[in-house]
Order: sequence, then structure tokens, then C-alpha cells
Amino acid sequence: MKNILIIGAGRSSTSLIKYVLQLAKDKGCFVTVADADPKRAADQIGDHPNGRSAWLDVLKTNDRKDLISRADIVVSLLPAHLHLEVAHDCIKLRKHLITASYVSQEMYRLGDEARDRELIFMGEMGLDPGIDHMSAKQKIEEIKEKGGKLIAFRSYTGGLIAPESDDNPWNYKFTWNPRNVVLMGQGTAQYLQGGKLRFLPYNRLFEEYRVVNVAGLGEYEVYPNRDSLLYKDIYGLEGIPNILRGTFRPMGFCSAWNALIKIGITDGSYPILNSGDITYHEWMDGYVNSRPGSSVKEKVANLIGENLNSPVMRKLEWLGLFRKKKIKLPNATPALILEHLLLEKWQLSKGDKDMVVMQHEFEYELGGKKHLTESTLILKGENELETAMSKLVGLPMGIFVRLVMDGKITSTGVNIPVMREVYEPVLEELKDFGVVFKERDSIIG
Repeated sequence: MKNILIIGAGRSSTSLIKYVLQLAKDKGCFVTVADADPKRAADQIGDHPNGRSAWLDVLKTNDRKDLISRADIVVSLLPAHLHLEVAHDCIKLRKHLITASYVSQEMYRLGDEARDRELIFMGEMGLDPGIDHMSAKQKIEEIKEKGGKLIAFRSYTGGLIAPESDDNPWNYKFTWNPRNVVLMGQGTAQYLQGGKLRFLPYNRLFEEYRVVNVAGLGEYEVYPNRDSLLYKDIYGLEGIPNILRGTFRPMGFCSAWNALIKIGITDGSYPILNSGDITYHEWMDGYVNSRPGSSVKEKVANLIGENLNSPVMRKLEWLGLFRKKKIKLPNATPALILEHLLLEKWQLSKGDKDMVVMQHEFEYELGGKKHLTESTLILKGENELETAMSKLVGLPMGIFVRLVMDGKITSTGVNIPVMREVYEPVLEELKDFGVVFKERDSIIG
């Protein structure tokens, strides 16, 4: 295997490209980084002798197939809905494929074809999903091997801002795909509690958050991920009465985000036809009653059940929702307008450090006692470019590329990284990059 193709050179690609370029130098192979923005791809490659950049509009079928045909391994960092186009090409052209995105049912349906061609299609090979699967599965197997019976598994991950770079009222900045942040939580969350199914729809998701303490950092809010039940059987947790996967956010975040939902501006289902010509103030005015006598800000506060000077209202005002400044986005959906506004306000500044926090909680019975093991990863980025998010999304994929090239992976078809042959070497090498989980054990009954 001599040629590696990486499609996508965005926020989460830096550490992956850096790792794979070093791998290419060590093994005498070649890396192509393709992106719709050729400068962005070129900047990632620099003057490395084992790499080149390429322009690619992934929807141009012939250009996409041409690049894939010259590769042995394809790593796709595209938005999740575009992976399938790449996957079909990889099947036809007999190329291995690695992604960090959740594996869709459509992708799983390609499993038989991939196996028939002895192809490795590995999805969910990033941070969340990715490192969460691998670290959880490793610990679950360890508990089982010593005779423990798992009665609860909870797992939380958050892409956050490091305390030393926290300088806005939301205590939050973008460290990953802004569109995914704006659309976060939409749908209905499902999880198990006390052996019973629990459902939490979007309109209540950010109201009914829980608070979790992270050793060394303090308290964070957690809202449940969309479907915690998907991994019950995959993790080998058949019959477990409690399972929950969730997302960390800073204290005070969920109530403020819930206010945006109540107003209606996380909705991406319809365009505002004159959005390019109205101000943010006029936009907000469109969501409240037209009765005279109160300001738009007062009406919004009344709509969301907040005092005019509450922490939530201060967050909304800081975003600029009441400014008499034109939106300048024609025919945009509310969600797109919000995303555009947040991109301006939540951008990482020069020298900013992000922080990724992941924590697993394993409750299990062993020797007649009930045990709790908390396994926690805290990693800060170097700066606004070399982020912890980039490292933790990109490095697992880079390491997996090396394992495939070295012939260490035997599992063909469409998979996620819950096999020992994957998670043990990946987690072991990640330690070299400071990716280490600290454990705290206690007897709770």
C-alpha cells in the first residue's frame, strides 16, 4: 500500500494529516489531501515531500473517482451524508475506507460487498464516536473478565474551551463542526434507567439536563445523546438496566440554549424570505407578539420566562440578537442565521486552547459488593489550530491507517472499533500523545 487519500482538510484534519505525513515519510508512501478549498488543503500539506494537495468537489463523480482510483486507503472527513458516495466508489474500485462519522444503515448495507472484496470499511473511528467506543469496550471486557456484572454504564463527552481561554458569557467556543452544534439534540433522546425506557424529546432535552462532577474540573451539565440504546448489544451489555450516553456543556449553557429553542431559531426547516434585508432586532420581533408598550427584548424575556437581566438574557444579548444590524444572509433558515452569528461570536481566537473531556461511569457487582469506576480523559489543545478536538478525532484514524498498512487488521466489511484487534493497539499508541484515562474506584454498596 503506497497511496493514502484524505478527503477534507477542515477543523478536525490537522492532527490526522500531520500523523499520516510522518507515516508516509517512514514508509516511503504518498499522501494526497483533497478539499473544495485548494488553499486549505495546500496549507495542511505545506512543503512536505511525501504529500500533495488537490482540489475536489466531491459531488463531481469523475473527479472523485479519479482520485480514489489512485489510492489504496481512503480517509473521508466529509459531512456524514456524503460518505456514502465515497463508499460506493471504494467498493467498485476496491479501496479501504475509514471515517469518523456515525455509520448509517445505508453504509452497513455495503458490508457484504466489502467483505466479498476483502475490504476494510471502518466507521466511527474518531473521538465521539471512536475513542469513547474503544475505551468503554476495553474497560467493560476487563470488568467481565474479573467476574463483574455490569448494572450501569454512563458515558459523557464534550468539546469545550479550556478555562484559561474562557472569555465569554456562554463559556463556550466552536471546536468542531458549527452546523452540528446548531442542530445538536434535535430528535428524541432514548436511554435506559432502572430497566425502563426513557424518552426525552427535543423541546425538553435542554430543560431536563443532569449535572456531573469531573474530578479536577468541577461540575458540568449533561444532556442525553439521541439514542443511547444503539450500543447496548455492541458493547456486550445485553440486559443492563441503566445505560446513558450524553454530551458535556458548561454550567448555565443548557438553559440558554433552551431559550434559543423556545424562541424558534434553531429550526432549519424553512427559509426566511427577506432575511438578507432585515436586522437581528427585526428578526427577533418576528417571534414575539405585536402588542405595543414593551421592547422586543422585554417581549423575548417574557416569551422564554426569564427576567430581563437574567444570565440567560445576558447571553442572548451578548450574541447580538437585539442589534439593529442587518443579517445579510438572503433566504436563510433560522438555524443558518444562528450558525452565522455564532461563527462570529464563538470563534477561537489566536492562542486559544480548547479542551476535550470524556468520562465513563461503570457500576458493577463483584464479590457481593457494588463498585463504581470512573474513567476520565481530559486533554487540552496547543492553540487555535492544533486543537485537542483535532488530535482526538484525527489520531485514531491515523493510527488505524498504519495498522491497515501493516496488515494488522483482519476484520473486513463495515465495522466500528469495538474489536480487540483495533482498540488495544490504538489506545496503547494514543498514550504516546498524552491520551490517558485516569481511573477512580469506589465501593458504593
